Amino acid sequence: MIRLLALLTLLLALTLPAGAARLISGLSNDTVQITSSFDGERMTFYGTIAPEAGATERVVEGPFQVVIVVLGPTQDRVARRMTNNFGVWLNTEQVAFSRFPSYFHVLSSRRLIDIADISILNANHILPESYAMAPNPAGFMRTLNFGRELIRLMSQEGLFGVQENGVQFMSDTFYSAQLTLPSSAPPGPYIAQTYVFKDGQLISRKSEGFAVRKIGFERFLAQSATQYPLLYGISCVILALFTGWLGGILFRR
Repeated sequence: MIRLLALLTLLLALTLPAGAARLISGLSNDTVQITSSFDGERMTFYGTIAPEAGATERVVEGPFQVVIVVLGPTQDRVARRMTNNFGVWLNTEQVAFSRFPSYFHVLSSRRLIDIADISILNANHILPESYAMAPNPAGFMRTLNFGRELIRLMSQEGLFGVQENGVQFMSDTFYSAQLTLPSSAPPGPYIAQTYVFKDGQLISRKSEGFAVRKIGFERFLAQSATQYPLLYGISCVILALFTGWLGGILFRR
């Protein structure tokens, strides 16, 4: 029994981050409301690095590096490749991705490759490319190529991004970072994952959630399109016909 307890203690110590410290963090908003005039929202992330509860040390020694990963709701997405077939452009190849982030943004206190080894970054899904290397029936190379292209397209829309030096240390242990959510940010639950590194090793992490949701008439339209798609489609057609008829009457005069 004693040997078993010793073995379990050793295994637990190996699974804990090296030089573990306690991360105390927070964010400025826990809810972002989307209205017709919504043009983006600035979020502030902040925190401090403290000794573990019960530790004899009163302060922790750095230097520390902080990485904040903001994840939006996951979706099933399909990346397609178009090729020219006898003068006609057709979708000839595609790769489906399940539980792919609809929003992904990274803020870091230094260049990511200077903070930790790339294997550690990928293992913790800090690099955007880590989602392009997830196991997929399409095969590793096809998944990687199509995934990178999907990330590139979403980056152009402002939904994916990496902002190195986006985290600023106000003191040896206190940091702050700001991120502006674009107007195209998908509604749903978001997670801000904060990682603390020291000497290339992950020593602490913490997750905090916030929500992006539509309110007012925009919320009514979104719910109608989701819950009553047939009625919503018919209403859109009737509205388009009425608008066209009214426009014809006005311009005829």
